[in-house]
Amino acid sequence: MNQPAGFEGRRLLVVAFEGWNDAGEAATGAAKLLSERLGLVEIAAVDPEIYFDYQFTRPTIVTGDDGARRIEWPGAAILGPSGRVDLDDPVTGPGASGLHVLMGAEPARSWKAFAAELVDAALAADIDGVVLLGAMLADAPHTRPLTVFASSENPEVRDALGVERSTYEGPVGILSVIADQAERVGIPTVSLWASVPHYVHNAPSPKAVLALLGKLEELTGLSIPRGSLEVDAQAWEAGVDALAAEDEEMAGYITQLEQARDAVDAPEASGEAIAKEFERYLRRRGDGPEGRADGRGGPAAP
Repeated sequence: MNQPAGFEGRRLLVVAFEGWNDAGEAATGAAKLLSERLGLVEIAAVDPEIYFDYQFTRPTIVTGDDGARRIEWPGAAILGPSGRVDLDDPVTGPGASGLHVLMGAEPARSWKAFAAELVDAALAADIDGVVLLGAMLADAPHTRPLTVFASSENPEVRDALGVERSTYEGPVGILSVIADQAERVGIPTVSLWASVPHYVHNAPSPKAVLALLGKLEELTGLSIPRGSLEVDAQAWEAGVDALAAEDEEMAGYITQLEQARDAVDAPEASGEAIAKEFERYLRRRGDGPEGRADGRGGPAAP
């Protein structure tokens, strides 16, 4: 591509998938907020019969505003501008009017065809940059800012954004497959992964959503309204504090995590030390950063 490698002002596709890549529902939470603020509508979708096993990812039945009940099938779709924007709470900044979102469930089969179909749809929508959002369970204390690791396989993107290349080797999720396919057709990509405290993995984490949105703003120049997220994040943190106050073992463990995090964040800590700490807690996940062996979701490989 002839455009600069930075992502500010580009026509971007933000990608998030449910499940393994989405600890604390942080990635999909950020993508849904963007979609709602921009009033995006579906412009392309995959046929779920081709890619999904309904015994693994089951359809759900819901009741609509009109009282009618209907079945919603798992799938994946690209959402694009409809001309309707939430004027009370819009996303602004360079490229906001061309922002697209891809959301869905991780497919059960034919991953290469799935990724190729969606990347072809992105090309048809004139997308010239992809931001992949993920969230991983990590040894992260809930009382500290949740870190977001940014990486890219594209050397020009790394130089322009000052991000690293992931050194992880092991199992990957659908985000990595889509990133690989996008790079192959000339669409530069960057991956953002939020760290979610593994000891509170059952509940959605608005604090991790905030962390992802902040990093997305930093790299793209967008201005994304938070709505009630700050309040929700404070309530989430207070709730975990209350749980820890009733569990001496949990409280002691959190203190250890805080001490380790503070050592990494100290002014004298080098970039290399921080990177090593990140890789350390990725590799402690048993079956690699793609997911916990106990099946509780996240983390996923950058």
